[in-house]
Amino acid sequence: MAATHESQAQKVLIVCFGFLALALAFSARAALGLVMPVWESELGWSRSFVSGAGAAALIVMACVAPIAGRFADRRGARLTLALGLSAIAMGCGLVATTGHRLVFLIGFSGIAAIGFGIVATHIVSTAIAHAFQRHRGLATGTATSGATGGQFLVVPLIASLLAFASWRWSFAGLSLACAFLVPCVLWFMAAPAKAGRGRSTGTGKAPALAADLRYLMSQPTFHLLFWSFLICGYTTTGVIETHFLPYAAFCGFAPIPSAGAYGVLSAVNMLGMIGAGWLTDRMNRPLLLGAIYLLRALTFVLLMRVGTNIESLYLFAALFGIVDYATVPVTASLVASHLGLRVMGLTMGLIAAGHAIGGAIGAFLGGYFFDLSASYGLVWMTSLWLSMGAGILAFLLSNKPKSQLAPA
Repeated sequence: MAATHESQAQKVLIVCFGFLALALAFSARAALGLVMPVWESELGWSRSFVSGAGAAALIVMACVAPIAGRFADRRGARLTLALGLSAIAMGCGLVATTGHRLVFLIGFSGIAAIGFGIVATHIVSTAIAHAFQRHRGLATGTATSGATGGQFLVVPLIASLLAFASWRWSFAGLSLACAFLVPCVLWFMAAPAKAGRGRSTGTGKAPALAADLRYLMSQPTFHLLFWSFLICGYTTTGVIETHFLPYAAFCGFAPIPSAGAYGVLSAVNMLGMIGAGWLTDRMNRPLLLGAIYLLRALTFVLLMRVGTNIESLYLFAALFGIVDYATVPVTASLVASHLGLRVMGLTMGLIAAGHAIGGAIGAFLGGYFFDLSASYGLVWMTSLWLSMGAGILAFLLSNKPKSQLAPA
């Protein structure tokens, strides 16, 4: 009985530390936009320079994600998260001490970006998948909701430091918080049961990376999830996280109500992830995933009709928040059941890389389309049709795996 309680407590700790790690990592990423106007006036850095640093960080994250996933498959998510948090702590600490462009790029777009690529939803969802068999979807949704919960809970604290101290203290606070969490993760977050991880081949060695990649490339499930998640990145990280506030300003809304709408989006997003995780354990997952993408498509219809109505802007924020990151627990559950726990980290890392690439494309094309047409209509229209395409890809999945899991 004591062992059972200890096991349950350990699972709770994995969820809690996964939530906290993502909250800090995503808040550090959000701090870039928060501090951008201050850097513009204090250091003379242009917005294009700071935005370019953010885009460069996304590229680094896309490169790091599969490597981090593979490392998690081999060494466990605990050590992986600790390394990622250490990188974020060092990167943010470096940013806090500099006013030099090159040093800033090394700190944020280099060292911290490596940490962002590690402390991400694919690593946390891998840890949850290995620790949970029952209620896996709910646990994944709760832990990964830290990705948006951080923007709702931690970013206001960063803003307070920015207002009452300086932007340096904002990044220093993030650095100290990440550094503090490292020993907590290593000490309290014991390695989960290695269900499916590290199984040997006939030669006694784990399958080579090339063999695992060939296996994934041969699975239709992987391709359907990869391309749908790339579209997910385009329609969330790319166009909404980058262009929602500029669009609100374009419509004539003041900064405070616009920020309030984004706050509503973030709060509902956290609840949407938890709700999607709960539903993942209880219904047909491809149907759920497809429905999320189709509902997201409908929200873009509303966004195009916002006009000057602030109530419509808040309504969009609430509806989009429900389906924003809700794809994460469903996708992670399908990877675990259809492609196998042994390659879960690598698979989710590759899929996360696709999400980052889609985000970079969406961020760039959003600005390009606006410059081309002096409006956001084309941005939202492409997002609508792409979301519908992602929904169709999800409907092509089977709820039950048709092929055997990754060869041992």
